[in-house]
Amino acid sequence: MKKLYLFNLLFLLVPLMSVAQQQQDYSSNAVLAKRVKSLSDKYPQLLKSKALTQTIGGKTVWMLTLGTGNTESKPALAVVGGVDGKHLLGVELAIGFAEKLLDASSTDSIKNLLNTQTFYVFPNMSPDATEQYFASVKNERSGNTTVTDDDRDGKLNEDDADDLDNNGKITWMRVKSQTGKYKVNPDDPRSIILVDPGKGETGNYLLFAEGVDNDKDGLFNEDGVGGVNFNRNSSYNYKPFGVGTGDYAVSEKENRALFDFLFDAFNVYAVMSFGPSNNLSSPVQFSAPGVAKRVISSWYENDAKANALVSEHYITTTKTKDAPKTNPESGDFSQWGYFHYGRLSFSTPGWWVPKTNPDTARKEKKFVNEDAVANYLRWARSQGITNTFTTWKAIDHPDFKGQIVEVGGLDPFVLINPPYKLVDEIVTKHTNFLIDLAKMAPRLEITNVKTDRLSDGLTRVTIQLLNIGELPTFTSVGDRSYFLKKILVKVNMNANQSVVSGRKLQTIESIAGKDFKELSWLIKGSGKISIEAGSPTTGSKSVDITL
Repeated sequence: MKKLYLFNLLFLLVPLMSVAQQQQDYSSNAVLAKRVKSLSDKYPQLLKSKALTQTIGGKTVWMLTLGTGNTESKPALAVVGGVDGKHLLGVELAIGFAEKLLDASSTDSIKNLLNTQTFYVFPNMSPDATEQYFASVKNERSGNTTVTDDDRDGKLNEDDADDLDNNGKITWMRVKSQTGKYKVNPDDPRSIILVDPGKGETGNYLLFAEGVDNDKDGLFNEDGVGGVNFNRNSSYNYKPFGVGTGDYAVSEKENRALFDFLFDAFNVYAVMSFGPSNNLSSPVQFSAPGVAKRVISSWYENDAKANALVSEHYITTTKTKDAPKTNPESGDFSQWGYFHYGRLSFSTPGWWVPKTNPDTARKEKKFVNEDAVANYLRWARSQGITNTFTTWKAIDHPDFKGQIVEVGGLDPFVLINPPYKLVDEIVTKHTNFLIDLAKMAPRLEITNVKTDRLSDGLTRVTIQLLNIGELPTFTSVGDRSYFLKKILVKVNMNANQSVVSGRKLQTIESIAGKDFKELSWLIKGSGKISIEAGSPTTGSKSVDITL
């Protein structure tokens, strides 16, 4: 049945056209603003858009609210793109999800989803950085335009990258040297790899990002324009004095604005971010010592089980495989989403360079060395992609007089962002997954209502409070924080009725997916009562009972 649902949904979403499908490249801030406006104009009853904040660089950080009626009173899923400024695909995945969901809003299943849930979409949390893809000189950048002193020398942004070969992009620079730690990759001479001294290997190249030592301190491009990285400025596991971390946790307008909103949004049951971290291809692992500390470093066991369940759905729905292992950075947003925000927090880059088998017709051999560049170049050739590598070219470099210096290598952005022609299919698969995730949300039902008439005008009332969703009503880490709102159960009665045993008003601990809690009361009196149960993350249910 599940496979049939996914097939029907994919069949539904593929033919629907959006603004994005008419594009030829990734979305600049201006194009993103047009896409947001187009959605707002086309679906005024289903979408509200606003500027969450403005960056130091004057760029708008957009927030979209999808749903009907009072969106604040319904369970919500937060979808965040642009977590890392180099990751352009994350922006497309977030705004593309909003477009495809609304394009399908006339169908019964999506209409019901928008009636019962809310979706908060933040397409791009790093607009200063993503704009570098569209600059006259392309340069991968994760930080905003906050001026920083990365090398702690009292000067600001004094040693940025330089386009030495004037080709409009910052690539790499290799310097022939006996003290080098790199060598030409024997699998593909276009790439160079680190040597392994333990195997008796010696290097003959130094490797730098393309540029010169502007401040003459012996370092290259160590204090350029690049500011603070949104994905390194969160409060969990924050490490000060690092490149891109900011002067203190949550120092940046982008982080503060998003966190301020989310902390007030008690209806959010999960956060989905598109960025470098990936706990969907490889789910988190529970560690008992990790949750025994004062500052925990592991997901709780029940939360880890929920992550593993969602991971199964993700792999099945997107059909992704061979994902590279990732370790979250210090100050990582997805980690903050779980450890400090207390919600189930999922993250994926959405795409990575596929592992490519050698083409025997071209007499290619299996790689001896694991190298991302060589693997990309082999994959790119198999896809007919020919314009993402700059051939190494000798130049005269002012800092390496008399030495052989070459500029070239893999172009910026291409290792973590697929060719744009592949984006729509990737967005469709991840939209299907997000819809599947929303259908797993915790939802309450009051079932198996029983009344037993006793003596002296007493009635025993028993109910089962069932979570019909696959996700828990709230996380174990949220329970520990005492911040999330639990399920509130209330017995409503008139002045002639009273609760003899049981609590008229009580809160309920988390209910696991497909599990239930049984509650019972002794009530004196006759007539009707009602029992209400609900929380911001589950919605509310009520039942009328005759004593």
